[in-house]
Amino acid sequence: MLTILFDGIAYGMLLFVMAAGLAVTLGLMNFVNLAHGAFAMAGGYATVVLMTRFGVPFLACLPLAFLFSAALGLVFERTLYVRMYERSHLDQVLFSIGLVFMAIAAADYLMGSSQQNIQLPSYLQGRITVAGVGIGVYRLFLVVICGLMALGLQLILARTRFGSQLRAAVDDRRVARGLGIPVGTVFAITFAFGSGLAGLGGALSAEIVGLDPGFPLKFMLYFLIVVTVGGTSSLTGPLLAALLLGVADVMGKYLVPQLGAFIIYAMMLAVLMIRPQGLFARGR
Repeated sequence: MLTILFDGIAYGMLLFVMAAGLAVTLGLMNFVNLAHGAFAMAGGYATVVLMTRFGVPFLACLPLAFLFSAALGLVFERTLYVRMYERSHLDQVLFSIGLVFMAIAAADYLMGSSQQNIQLPSYLQGRITVAGVGIGVYRLFLVVICGLMALGLQLILARTRFGSQLRAAVDDRRVARGLGIPVGTVFAITFAFGSGLAGLGGALSAEIVGLDPGFPLKFMLYFLIVVTVGGTSSLTGPLLAALLLGVADVMGKYLVPQLGAFIIYAMMLAVLMIRPQGLFARGR
């Protein structure tokens, strides 16, 4: 049971890294970007190509996947997304859904429809035993890396000048511009960073969940659950929601596989009935 719990925590941390960018764009920038999973898929495919065709080591692929998805996100933000910031949420949903299907078609054309997997280096394979509990080495790696990233993200948003500028730009763009804050630059950097996090999550998840052109649609609902259940006032809520989702999903698949995703949806409904604004709602 403890082994299953640890695997669920590792999966939850992975979901958090992939969904953190959506938590920032939806919670802080107030932009509904349902194409977030497409940037995660881009990072995953970048890792597959670098490892299988160019022989780049796995650990070296991770920052490259981040940079590739961040650059892709920056280009799309400056050319397409920037035109949608002032539009209604319905327009943003329709726009980003269209991008999802375009990304799926592009991935299917360029990479094929078959699932892609990567071969982890030997030092990240196997299991170790800690206090009688079998722990996968790669799962432990995920928990440590993703935990450090979650801490770093929270510190950046809460303790840095950039985080203050981002919150000010979201609260009132006109006043922020009057104070000399480069709102467009702040939004572009934030969007690119969130896209890079998604790409990094896609690279880390390729070995666990596999990678195929349907990846953005497959995980879109998971990302939305993480942000909806966690709330949008900080990254603490999405982190806890991702951990709950990861543990519930893994334990459900191990213990009651016949229920499928029922446990996840039941958990989401239970939380939202008690806390409609999420675990950590923005104060009014």
